[in-house]
Amino acid sequence: MPQRRYPRTARLGRLLQEIVAEELERVASKDESLPLVTVTHVDVEADMHHATVLLSSLDDVTAEALEVHRPRLQAAIARQTRLKRTPQLFFRADPAVSSGSRVEEILRELRTGNDDD
Repeated sequence: MPQRRYPRTARLGRLLQEIVAEELERVASKDESLPLVTVTHVDVEADMHHATVLLSSLDDVTAEALEVHRPRLQAAIARQTRLKRTPQLFFRADPAVSSGSRVEEILRELRTGNDDD
């Protein structure tokens, strides 16, 4: 049997990213405590029991709202996939977004410093 070039966990992560993003959009339109956030990536553990949803931003209010809506998100995954078990979702801010923002800030400061000369 040929080895797949795209591992199952990566394929499942991509699928979960689409499902969670669509469901969050629906939920955010009805719940004011949940701002519209961008799902940047979903990392699925090898045993497929847990999945970490990385978001563009995540403050305390948003984290609480996501915990409230976690069952709905997991139910959407169960409906739209054929998995024996729906992975438990965890939510985290994407560190790449904050790193990118910091790099932009440094570049802006460098440009501003050069304009003063």
